Amino acid sequence: MSETIAEAAASAADVTRGGWRRATGVAGLAIGVLATGAAAGVAIERMTVGRSMRRKARLVLDSAGPYGGLRGTPGTAYADDGTELYYEVDDPDPDPEATPARRRRLFGRRSPAPVTVVFSHGYCLNQDSWHFQRAALRGVVRTVYWDQRSHGRSARGAAQTERGEPVTIEQLGRDLKAVIDAAAPEGPVVLVGHSMGGMTVMAFADQYPELIRERCVGVALVGTSSGRLGEVNFGLPVAGVNAVRRVLPGVLKALGQRAELVEKGRRATADLFASVIKRYSFATRDVDPAVARFAERMIEGTPIDVVAEYYPAFNDHDKTEALAHLAGLPVLVLAGVEDLVTPSEHSEAIADLLPDAELVLVPDAGHLVMLEHPEVVTDRLADLLARAGAVPAAATVGGYGSSSTAEPG
Repeated sequence: MSETIAEAAASAADVTRGGWRRATGVAGLAIGVLATGAAAGVAIERMTVGRSMRRKARLVLDSAGPYGGLRGTPGTAYADDGTELYYEVDDPDPDPEATPARRRRLFGRRSPAPVTVVFSHGYCLNQDSWHFQRAALRGVVRTVYWDQRSHGRSARGAAQTERGEPVTIEQLGRDLKAVIDAAAPEGPVVLVGHSMGGMTVMAFADQYPELIRERCVGVALVGTSSGRLGEVNFGLPVAGVNAVRRVLPGVLKALGQRAELVEKGRRATADLFASVIKRYSFATRDVDPAVARFAERMIEGTPIDVVAEYYPAFNDHDKTEALAHLAGLPVLVLAGVEDLVTPSEHSEAIADLLPDAELVLVPDAGHLVMLEHPEVVTDRLADLLARAGAVPAAATVGGYGSSSTAEPG
Protein backbone atom coordinates (compact mmCIF):
# COMPACT_ATOMS: atom_id res chain seq x y z
CA MET A 1 0.00 0.00 0.00
CA SER A 2 2.87 2.39 0.74
CA GLU A 3 4.00 2.19 -2.88
CA THR A 4 0.50 3.16 -4.03
CA ILE A 5 0.46 6.11 -1.66
CA ALA A 6 3.87 7.28 -2.79
CA GLU A 7 2.81 7.06 -6.43
CA ALA A 8 -0.34 9.05 -5.69
CA ALA A 9 1.66 11.72 -3.90
CA ALA A 10 4.12 11.92 -6.77
CA SER A 11 1.28 12.26 -9.26
CA ALA A 12 -0.20 15.05 -7.15
CA ALA A 13 3.10 16.86 -7.45
CA ASP A 14 2.37 17.20 -11.17
CA VAL A 15 -0.12 19.89 -10.20
CA THR A 16 2.70 22.25 -9.34
CA ARG A 17 4.14 21.76 -12.82
CA GLY A 18 0.89 22.53 -14.61
CA GLY A 19 -0.30 18.95 -15.18
CA TRP A 20 -3.85 19.78 -14.20
CA ARG A 21 -5.60 17.30 -16.47
CA ARG A 22 -3.51 14.34 -15.29
CA ALA A 23 -3.71 15.30 -11.65
CA THR A 24 -7.43 16.04 -11.36
CA GLY A 25 -8.37 12.65 -9.94
CA VAL A 26 -5.49 12.55 -7.48
CA ALA A 27 -6.12 16.16 -6.47
CA GLY A 28 -9.77 15.39 -5.81
CA LEU A 29 -8.76 12.55 -3.53
CA ALA A 30 -6.16 14.67 -1.76
CA ILE A 31 -8.66 17.47 -1.23
CA GLY A 32 -11.16 15.10 0.31
CA VAL A 33 -8.58 13.87 2.78
CA LEU A 34 -7.23 17.30 3.56
CA ALA A 35 -10.69 18.69 4.09
CA THR A 36 -11.07 16.39 7.09
CA GLY A 37 -7.71 17.44 8.49
CA ALA A 38 -5.92 14.27 7.36
CA ALA A 39 -3.17 13.55 4.82
CA ALA A 40 -3.43 12.52 1.20
CA GLY A 41 -3.35 8.94 0.01
CA VAL A 42 -5.80 6.59 1.78
CA ALA A 43 -7.28 3.36 0.51
CA ILE A 44 -10.88 3.89 -0.62
CA GLU A 45 -13.31 1.10 0.17
CA ARG A 46 -14.88 -0.57 -2.85
CA MET A 47 -18.27 0.85 -3.68
CA THR A 48 -20.98 -1.49 -4.90
CA VAL A 49 -23.83 0.98 -5.43
CA GLY A 50 -24.13 2.70 -8.81
CA ARG A 51 -22.94 6.30 -9.12
CA SER A 52 -26.36 7.53 -10.21
CA MET A 53 -28.02 5.91 -7.21
CA ARG A 54 -25.46 7.39 -4.85
CA ARG A 55 -26.01 10.83 -6.33
CA LYS A 56 -29.78 10.48 -5.86
CA ALA A 57 -29.26 9.32 -2.28
CA ARG A 58 -27.18 12.42 -1.53
CA LEU A 59 -29.91 14.66 -2.92
CA VAL A 60 -32.53 12.92 -0.78
CA LEU A 61 -30.39 13.26 2.35
CA ASP A 62 -29.71 16.92 1.57
CA SER A 63 -33.40 17.69 1.27
CA ALA A 64 -34.64 15.56 4.16
CA GLY A 65 -31.70 15.58 6.60
CA PRO A 66 -32.81 17.05 9.93
CA TYR A 67 -29.38 18.22 11.01
CA GLY A 68 -27.88 21.70 10.99
CA GLY A 69 -31.16 23.60 10.84
CA LEU A 70 -31.13 25.07 14.35
CA ARG A 71 -30.74 28.84 14.34
CA GLY A 72 -30.41 31.45 17.08
CA THR A 73 -30.24 35.21 17.40
CA PRO A 74 -27.57 36.32 14.91
CA GLY A 75 -24.75 38.71 15.66
CA THR A 76 -21.48 39.95 14.20
CA ALA A 77 -18.16 40.39 15.94
CA TYR A 78 -15.17 42.12 14.36
CA ALA A 79 -11.69 40.65 14.58
CA ASP A 80 -8.66 42.85 15.10
CA ASP A 81 -8.02 42.84 11.32
CA GLY A 82 -11.62 43.78 10.56
CA THR A 83 -12.87 40.30 9.61
CA GLU A 84 -16.59 39.88 10.25
CA LEU A 85 -17.22 36.88 12.49
CA TYR A 86 -20.74 35.47 12.51
CA TYR A 87 -22.22 34.09 15.71
CA GLU A 88 -25.59 33.04 17.06
CA VAL A 89 -26.93 33.12 20.61
CA ASP A 90 -29.45 30.72 22.12
CA ASP A 91 -30.88 32.28 25.27
CA PRO A 92 -32.41 30.19 28.05
CA ASP A 93 -36.16 30.03 28.17
CA PRO A 94 -37.45 32.61 30.66
CA ASP A 95 -39.91 30.00 31.91
CA PRO A 96 -37.98 27.07 33.41
CA GLU A 97 -41.06 24.90 33.13
CA ALA A 98 -41.01 25.25 29.34
CA THR A 99 -38.29 22.60 29.05
CA PRO A 100 -38.76 20.51 32.21
CA ALA A 101 -37.80 17.11 30.81
CA ARG A 102 -34.50 18.25 29.29
CA ARG A 103 -33.63 20.30 32.37
CA ARG A 104 -34.09 17.29 34.60
CA ARG A 105 -32.19 15.10 32.17
CA LEU A 106 -29.20 17.43 32.14
CA PHE A 107 -29.19 19.17 35.49
CA GLY A 108 -31.65 17.60 37.87
CA ARG A 109 -34.52 19.68 39.26
CA ARG A 110 -32.76 23.03 39.63
CA SER A 111 -32.25 25.63 36.92
CA PRO A 112 -28.77 26.49 35.57
CA ALA A 113 -27.04 29.61 36.85
CA PRO A 114 -26.48 32.51 34.40
CA VAL A 115 -23.43 31.26 32.52
CA THR A 116 -22.63 31.48 28.80
CA VAL A 117 -21.22 28.43 27.04
CA VAL A 118 -19.18 29.39 23.96
CA PHE A 119 -18.68 26.68 21.32
CA SER A 120 -15.77 26.78 18.84
CA HIS A 121 -15.83 24.37 15.88
CA GLY A 122 -13.08 22.54 14.03
CA TYR A 123 -11.24 22.76 10.70
CA CYS A 124 -13.49 22.72 7.62
CA LEU A 125 -16.63 22.58 9.76
CA ASN A 126 -18.95 25.29 11.08
CA GLN A 127 -21.08 26.02 14.11
CA ASP A 128 -23.65 23.45 13.00
CA SER A 129 -21.22 20.67 13.93
CA TRP A 130 -22.57 21.10 17.49
CA HIS A 131 -26.11 20.27 16.33
CA PHE A 132 -26.87 17.59 18.91
CA GLN A 133 -25.41 19.50 21.85
CA ARG A 134 -27.25 22.61 20.72
CA ALA A 135 -30.53 20.72 20.57
CA ALA A 136 -30.00 19.38 24.09
CA LEU A 137 -29.01 22.70 25.66
CA ARG A 138 -31.42 24.86 23.68
CA GLY A 139 -33.56 26.93 26.02
CA VAL A 140 -31.82 25.46 29.07
CA VAL A 141 -28.58 27.47 29.30
CA ARG A 142 -27.23 30.48 27.39
CA THR A 143 -25.01 29.35 24.52
CA VAL A 144 -22.99 31.02 21.77
CA TYR A 145 -22.01 29.31 18.51
CA TRP A 146 -19.70 31.01 16.04
CA ASP A 147 -18.10 30.36 12.67
CA GLN A 148 -14.32 30.66 12.54
CA ARG A 149 -12.92 33.08 9.96
CA SER A 150 -13.40 31.91 6.37
CA HIS A 151 -15.75 29.16 7.58
CA GLY A 152 -19.54 28.96 7.58
CA ARG A 153 -21.22 32.36 7.53
CA SER A 154 -18.18 34.32 8.68
CA ALA A 155 -16.30 36.46 6.16
CA ARG A 156 -13.02 35.48 4.57
CA GLY A 157 -10.08 36.51 6.72
CA ALA A 158 -9.21 40.11 5.87
CA ALA A 159 -5.53 39.66 6.72
CA GLN A 160 -5.39 36.68 4.36
CA THR A 161 -7.30 38.13 1.40
CA GLU A 162 -6.03 41.71 1.61
CA ARG A 163 -2.46 41.30 2.81
CA GLY A 164 -1.66 37.67 2.12
CA GLU A 165 -0.86 36.95 5.76
CA PRO A 166 -0.91 33.32 6.87
CA VAL A 167 -3.59 32.04 9.20
CA THR A 168 -2.27 31.35 12.70
CA ILE A 169 -3.80 29.67 15.72
CA GLU A 170 -2.91 32.83 17.64
CA GLN A 171 -5.18 34.81 15.33
CA LEU A 172 -8.01 32.37 16.04
CA GLY A 173 -7.52 32.97 19.77
CA ARG A 174 -7.92 36.70 19.19
CA ASP A 175 -11.00 36.01 17.08
CA LEU A 176 -12.54 34.13 20.01
CA LYS A 177 -11.84 37.14 22.22
CA ALA A 178 -13.74 39.35 19.75
CA VAL A 179 -16.71 36.98 19.82
CA ILE A 180 -16.77 36.87 23.62
CA ASP A 181 -16.54 40.67 23.80
CA ALA A 182 -19.53 40.95 21.47
CA ALA A 183 -21.73 38.05 22.56
CA ALA A 184 -20.81 37.58 26.24
CA PRO A 185 -19.16 40.77 27.47
CA GLU A 186 -19.78 39.97 31.14
CA GLY A 187 -20.52 37.08 33.43
CA PRO A 188 -19.01 33.60 33.74
CA VAL A 189 -18.19 31.62 30.61
CA VAL A 190 -17.49 28.00 29.77
CA LEU A 191 -15.31 27.48 26.69
CA VAL A 192 -15.88 24.42 24.51
CA GLY A 193 -13.70 23.61 21.50
CA HIS A 194 -13.46 20.71 19.08
CA SER A 195 -10.23 20.00 17.18
CA MET A 196 -9.11 23.36 15.76
CA GLY A 197 -11.67 24.94 18.11
CA GLY A 198 -9.84 23.41 21.06
CA MET A 199 -6.59 24.89 19.75
CA THR A 200 -8.42 28.22 19.51
CA VAL A 201 -9.36 27.96 23.20
CA MET A 202 -5.72 27.21 24.12
CA ALA A 203 -4.51 30.22 22.12
CA PHE A 204 -7.13 32.38 23.81
CA ALA A 205 -5.96 31.20 27.24
CA ASP A 206 -2.34 31.89 26.29
CA GLN A 207 -3.08 35.46 25.21
CA TYR A 208 -5.73 36.41 27.78
CA PRO A 209 -4.84 34.64 31.02
CA GLU A 210 -6.49 37.37 33.07
CA LEU A 211 -9.85 36.70 31.42
CA ILE A 212 -9.43 33.00 32.12
CA ARG A 213 -8.78 33.77 35.79
CA GLU A 214 -11.61 36.28 36.16
CA ARG A 215 -14.42 34.85 34.06
CA CYS A 216 -13.81 31.31 32.86
CA VAL A 217 -15.45 28.68 35.07
CA GLY A 218 -14.91 25.62 32.88
CA VAL A 219 -13.30 24.33 29.68
CA ALA A 220 -14.03 21.37 27.39
CA LEU A 221 -11.40 20.22 24.90
CA VAL A 222 -12.87 17.70 22.47
CA GLY A 223 -10.78 15.72 19.99
CA THR A 224 -7.95 18.22 19.97
CA SER A 225 -4.20 18.57 20.45
CA SER A 226 -1.78 20.95 22.16
CA GLY A 227 0.95 20.31 19.57
CA ARG A 228 3.16 17.82 17.69
CA LEU A 229 0.57 17.39 14.96
CA GLY A 230 3.38 16.95 12.44
CA GLU A 231 3.97 13.52 13.94
CA VAL A 232 0.44 12.21 13.32
CA ASN A 233 0.41 9.36 10.75
CA PHE A 234 -3.36 9.42 10.01
CA GLY A 235 -3.44 5.62 10.01
CA LEU A 236 -0.99 5.40 7.10
CA PRO A 237 2.25 3.39 6.86
CA VAL A 238 5.47 5.32 7.45
CA ALA A 239 6.54 5.36 3.79
CA GLY A 240 3.20 6.79 2.70
CA VAL A 241 3.20 9.49 5.35
CA ASN A 242 6.71 10.58 4.44
CA ALA A 243 5.87 10.72 0.73
CA VAL A 244 2.76 12.78 1.33
CA ARG A 245 4.58 15.21 3.63
CA ARG A 246 7.23 15.85 0.99
CA VAL A 247 4.79 16.99 -1.67
CA LEU A 248 1.84 18.22 0.33
CA PRO A 249 2.87 21.86 0.97
CA GLY A 250 3.57 22.52 -2.72
CA VAL A 251 0.44 20.71 -3.88
CA LEU A 252 -1.79 22.57 -1.46
CA LYS A 253 -0.36 25.92 -2.46
CA ALA A 254 -0.93 25.14 -6.13
CA LEU A 255 -4.45 23.86 -5.55
CA GLY A 256 -5.34 26.97 -3.56
CA GLN A 257 -4.23 29.14 -6.46
CA ARG A 258 -6.48 27.24 -8.90
CA ALA A 259 -9.54 27.07 -6.66
CA GLU A 260 -12.20 27.24 -9.39
CA LEU A 261 -10.70 24.41 -11.42
CA VAL A 262 -10.04 22.27 -8.38
CA GLU A 263 -13.60 22.68 -7.09
CA LYS A 264 -14.83 21.15 -10.36
CA GLY A 265 -12.55 18.17 -9.81
CA ARG A 266 -13.72 17.97 -6.23
CA ARG A 267 -17.33 17.65 -7.34
CA ALA A 268 -16.37 15.06 -9.94
CA THR A 269 -14.80 12.89 -7.23
CA ALA A 270 -17.71 13.24 -4.80
CA ASP A 271 -17.95 9.49 -4.21
CA LEU A 272 -14.32 9.24 -3.16
CA PHE A 273 -14.73 12.41 -1.14
CA ALA A 274 -17.66 10.92 0.82
CA SER A 275 -15.80 7.70 1.51
CA VAL A 276 -12.70 9.50 2.79
CA ILE A 277 -14.77 11.79 5.01
CA LYS A 278 -16.51 8.80 6.55
CA ARG A 279 -13.21 7.04 7.24
CA TYR A 280 -11.60 10.06 8.89
CA SER A 281 -14.69 11.34 10.71
CA PHE A 282 -16.31 8.24 12.17
CA ALA A 283 -15.30 4.87 13.58
CA THR A 284 -18.78 3.36 13.77
CA ARG A 285 -19.51 1.19 10.75
CA ASP A 286 -23.25 1.81 10.81
CA VAL A 287 -23.21 5.58 11.38
CA ASP A 288 -26.52 7.15 10.37
CA PRO A 289 -26.25 8.01 6.63
CA ALA A 290 -27.96 11.34 7.32
CA VAL A 291 -25.29 12.22 9.91
CA ALA A 292 -22.50 11.15 7.55
CA ARG A 293 -23.96 13.26 4.76
CA PHE A 294 -24.39 16.18 7.18
CA ALA A 295 -20.66 16.05 7.98
CA GLU A 296 -19.79 15.71 4.31
CA ARG A 297 -21.88 18.74 3.42
CA MET A 298 -20.15 20.92 6.01
CA ILE A 299 -16.69 19.83 4.89
CA GLU A 300 -17.33 20.09 1.16
CA GLY A 301 -18.69 23.60 1.77
CA THR A 302 -15.20 24.76 2.79
CA PRO A 303 -13.45 26.26 -0.29
CA ILE A 304 -10.19 24.61 -1.27
CA ASP A 305 -8.24 27.84 -0.90
CA VAL A 306 -9.42 28.05 2.73
CA VAL A 307 -8.35 24.43 3.25
CA ALA A 308 -4.96 25.36 1.82
CA GLU A 309 -4.40 28.57 3.78
CA TYR A 310 -5.20 26.93 7.12
CA TYR A 311 -3.16 23.76 6.75
CA PRO A 312 0.33 25.15 7.61
CA ALA A 313 -0.96 26.54 10.92
CA PHE A 314 -1.37 23.06 12.37
CA ASN A 315 2.26 22.09 11.96
CA ASP A 316 3.23 25.31 13.77
CA HIS A 317 0.71 24.80 16.56
CA ASP A 318 2.19 24.29 20.03
CA LYS A 319 0.17 25.45 23.01
CA THR A 320 1.44 22.97 25.56
CA GLU A 321 2.65 25.70 27.91
CA ALA A 322 -0.67 27.53 27.58
CA LEU A 323 -2.42 24.64 29.34
CA ALA A 324 -0.97 25.91 32.63
CA HIS A 325 -3.50 28.75 32.50
CA LEU A 326 -6.30 26.17 32.76
CA ALA A 327 -4.90 24.52 35.87
CA GLY A 328 -7.34 24.60 38.75
CA LEU A 329 -10.38 24.98 36.49
CA PRO A 330 -12.93 22.23 35.88
CA VAL A 331 -11.73 20.80 32.55
CA LEU A 332 -13.18 18.06 30.39
CA VAL A 333 -10.79 16.38 27.93
CA LEU A 334 -12.70 14.05 25.60
CA ALA A 335 -11.65 12.11 22.52
CA GLY A 336 -12.63 9.17 20.34
CA VAL A 337 -10.37 6.16 20.84
CA GLU A 338 -10.18 5.64 17.07
CA ASP A 339 -9.61 9.27 16.07
CA LEU A 340 -7.11 9.28 13.18
CA VAL A 341 -6.87 13.07 12.87
CA THR A 342 -6.07 14.14 16.45
CA PRO A 343 -5.35 10.76 18.08
CA SER A 344 -6.60 10.15 21.60
CA GLU A 345 -2.98 10.02 22.79
CA HIS A 346 -2.93 13.79 22.28
CA SER A 347 -5.88 14.16 24.65
CA GLU A 348 -4.16 11.91 27.16
CA ALA A 349 -1.09 14.17 26.94
CA ILE A 350 -3.27 17.21 27.69
CA ALA A 351 -4.86 15.44 30.66
CA ASP A 352 -1.41 14.52 31.98
CA LEU A 353 -0.62 18.23 32.22
CA LEU A 354 -3.99 18.97 33.85
CA PRO A 355 -4.21 16.31 36.55
CA ASP A 356 -7.54 17.62 37.86
CA ALA A 357 -9.17 17.32 34.41
CA GLU A 358 -11.69 14.63 33.62
CA LEU A 359 -10.39 12.45 30.78
CA VAL A 360 -13.05 10.65 28.75
CA LEU A 361 -12.03 8.26 25.98
CA VAL A 362 -15.01 7.13 23.94
CA PRO A 363 -14.74 3.64 22.38
CA ASP A 364 -15.79 3.13 18.78
CA ALA A 365 -15.57 6.86 18.08
CA GLY A 366 -13.62 8.86 15.51
CA HIS A 367 -12.79 12.52 15.05
CA LEU A 368 -16.37 13.81 14.92
CA VAL A 369 -17.26 12.23 18.25
CA MET A 370 -19.88 14.90 19.03
CA LEU A 371 -21.85 13.72 15.97
CA GLU A 372 -21.07 10.03 16.27
CA HIS A 373 -21.83 9.63 20.00
CA PRO A 374 -23.69 12.85 20.84
CA GLU A 375 -25.23 11.48 24.02
CA VAL A 376 -21.81 10.91 25.61
CA VAL A 377 -20.54 14.38 24.72
CA THR A 378 -23.74 16.10 25.84
CA ASP A 379 -23.86 14.32 29.18
CA ARG A 380 -20.21 15.02 29.90
CA LEU A 381 -20.73 18.70 29.05
CA ALA A 382 -23.67 18.82 31.44
CA ASP A 383 -21.49 17.19 34.07
CA LEU A 384 -18.79 19.80 33.41
CA LEU A 385 -21.31 22.58 34.00
CA ALA A 386 -22.23 20.95 37.30
CA ARG A 387 -18.55 20.61 38.33
CA ALA A 388 -17.95 24.22 37.33
CA GLY A 389 -20.62 25.34 39.76
CA ALA A 390 -22.73 26.72 36.93
CA VAL A 391 -25.46 24.27 38.00
CA PRO A 392 -25.92 22.16 41.11
CA ALA A 393 -24.58 18.61 40.93
CA ALA A 394 -27.22 16.42 39.33
CA ALA A 395 -27.86 12.73 39.94
CA THR A 396 -29.05 12.39 36.37
CA VAL A 397 -25.66 13.39 34.96
CA GLY A 398 -22.61 11.18 34.72
CA GLY A 399 -24.39 7.92 34.02
CA TYR A 400 -21.46 6.61 32.03
CA GLY A 401 -19.34 5.88 35.09
CA SER A 402 -16.44 7.65 36.77
CA SER A 403 -13.55 5.95 34.95
CA SER A 404 -11.61 7.52 32.10
CA THR A 405 -13.39 5.30 29.58
CA ALA A 406 -16.99 6.10 28.70
CA GLU A 407 -19.33 3.54 27.28
CA PRO A 408 -21.70 4.98 24.68
CA GLY A 409 -25.29 4.93 25.87
